[in-house]
Amino acid sequence: MGTLVGNPEQEVIAHDLATSRERLADLGGYLRRNPTLLIGLVLVASLIAIGLIGPLFVDTAKANPASVLPDEPPSREFPLGSDDQGRDLLAVVVAGLPLTMEVGFIAGVVGLGIGTVLGFTAGYLGGATDNVLRTIADVLLTVPSLVVLITLAATIKGTIGIGTMALVVASLAWMWPTRTIRSQVLSLRERGYVQIAKRSGMSTPEIIFFELMPNLLPYLAASFVGAVGSAILASIGLEALGLGPQNAPTMGMTIYWAISFNALIRGLWWWWLTPIALLVVLFVGIMLTSIGLDELANPRVRRRAR
Repeated sequence: MGTLVGNPEQEVIAHDLATSRERLADLGGYLRRNPTLLIGLVLVASLIAIGLIGPLFVDTAKANPASVLPDEPPSREFPLGSDDQGRDLLAVVVAGLPLTMEVGFIAGVVGLGIGTVLGFTAGYLGGATDNVLRTIADVLLTVPSLVVLITLAATIKGTIGIGTMALVVASLAWMWPTRTIRSQVLSLRERGYVQIAKRSGMSTPEIIFFELMPNLLPYLAASFVGAVGSAILASIGLEALGLGPQNAPTMGMTIYWAISFNALIRGLWWWWLTPIALLVVLFVGIMLTSIGLDELANPRVRRRAR
């Protein structure tokens, strides 16, 4: 008895749907087995949602100075209070938290992007190329990055914006990814499947993008999350010193203005507590997400966790 064969296109669609469902089921099962990653993702997603959904319910125009009564404690009218400049801190959070995360995201993308390109180049090509790139990264890692960042930010303080701040932070965020990715590529390039790809005539870019890159995606994801967290931390430090975008209500600049107006001494606890509490939640979420992704990328860590 013959087997009935349906429409090939419908079979392909059904296969793709089944594969997608299997992948979603695998991801759901992994998240259930890895509560660290799940909690981290929930925390970060919650803060992202504040920036995306918050403007639908909160008037972000109140994040501008002289928009509301100054120095108001938390109340029904001002759930998070107001600051000395007459800004509603709830509006500041809704408008400024996405800006703080944007700085970290841009700096993380740029820093990890440069580090990935240089790390793959050094690790795969080896030889003189590896020696030059490794030496440059090692030398720059010995430079006190905080001093350099403060100098750069102070030099362009008058014109600094969100994008500029992100690039300033990213300027010293590529060396460590370059070193770590290089070490990963050095171990992978000797694997059998890479040698087979070389003998089959695949070009260097094809081997990097189709053979090496897929095996490093979990590691790159964990590195990206860590780079974003480090970039946010660096930008907060610069902004708390007054070296950030003066007109942007980022969390770091909010802390700077609270320090400048002696909020702690004057008892305006809500002014400095709000951004600090949100940043604690953000960094805990980033840390847990990074740990969860690192467990996914590192089989030894995954086995120990079980």
